[in-house]
Amino acid sequence: MSQALREHLAQIVTLTDEEFTEVLSQFSTQHYRKHQFLIRTGQRVPHLYFVVQGLLKLVYTDSAGRAHIVSFALEDWWEGDFAAYLTHSPATLALQCVEPTTVLCLPLAGYQQLCARFPQMTYFFMVKFARGGVAAQQRILSLLTLPAQERYERLLQQYPTLAQRVSKTQLAAYLGVSRETLSRLADQRSTPKIVR
Repeated sequence: MSQALREHLAQIVTLTDEEFTEVLSQFSTQHYRKHQFLIRTGQRVPHLYFVVQGLLKLVYTDSAGRAHIVSFALEDWWEGDFAAYLTHSPATLALQCVEPTTVLCLPLAGYQQLCARFPQMTYFFMVKFARGGVAAQQRILSLLTLPAQERYERLLQQYPTLAQRVSKTQLAAYLGVSRETLSRLADQRSTPKIVR
């Protein structure tokens, strides 16, 4: 698990062995079962999570009780209710395992200590948060402007293994369509087009 984090950090910053040992000391390892919650709506958010193995989904439940999947987090991704984590406020999002999952957990005090102690970790988190912000903007724009078929095609291009790892109901909730619509989109994709 430490090797996965080390390789992940090395994509952006360089740490000596001693520095990495100190960085790693701020994390704890947790194992979760399928369907288990890491974060529940309304509760405090004690950690930011780095996915070592498994798959998570971040969910917003509206006032009518409809669940909207905000994101999926695959291996080598960070996930959490960032606003609640950084502001000590109750979670507005729930984080749940789609598969049995192993994560490295970073408490806020650990995050703050890493940023204060290591400028390269401040830079690392700045890059990760910026990339996450860009991805969130692109997702919002796609939901606002693209037809469902194109959103589906983009998802399959960006994350080719995701469709095999999540249910059609979950994939539909992520795309903002009904399960029936998702089935039609999948059928249209697999039906060869006749050119005249």
